[in-house]
Amino acid sequence: MLRLFVLYTALALCANAAPAADLSALKQGEMKKLAVFTEPLALPEIPFVDETGTRHRLADYRGKVVLLNLWATWCAPCRKEMPDIAALQAEIGGDDFTVLTVASSNRDTQAKVGAFFEKQGITQLPRMIDETERLPRALGVPGLPASFLIDRQGQIVAQLLGPADWSSPEAKAVIAALRAE
Repeated sequence: MLRLFVLYTALALCANAAPAADLSALKQGEMKKLAVFTEPLALPEIPFVDETGTRHRLADYRGKVVLLNLWATWCAPCRKEMPDIAALQAEIGGDDFTVLTVASSNRDTQAKVGAFFEKQGITQLPRMIDETERLPRALGVPGLPASFLIDRQGQIVAQLLGPADWSSPEAKAVIAALRAE
């Protein structure tokens, strides 16, 4: 309980006037591995496709805070964190925040992603794929899973390499700080 009080107090003190770089004040618990950029990164213009074959780009989500998660169906840590990511989208996803999951492996297909989501009962997340693996290369991802926080201006402000519980109070506090900007 004390931990939650500290997190929400930090959020209340920092959210209104804090630039994205001040997210580092919220790096506790599940968010200790969060790398906050002092200078936001531009979004790569690399397309990925949904289950209907429609092409999307990260710029399509400008105006929203986005948690971009690059993952693969064969990646055990990716599979483990996906229910937490789905829970986050179910709880706080909406007009100003969304979770964008992109399977980023040439071994993944829409059928494999769909089968995994169905087996896990995941209905809240988009079934995006990047079979070319260009998106993780453009973002300098050394391995999966990799998550990126994107602000409303369409800039990458933080990244977390490896798995995390994105439905944790610490993760929600970081996202709330971004949404408050």
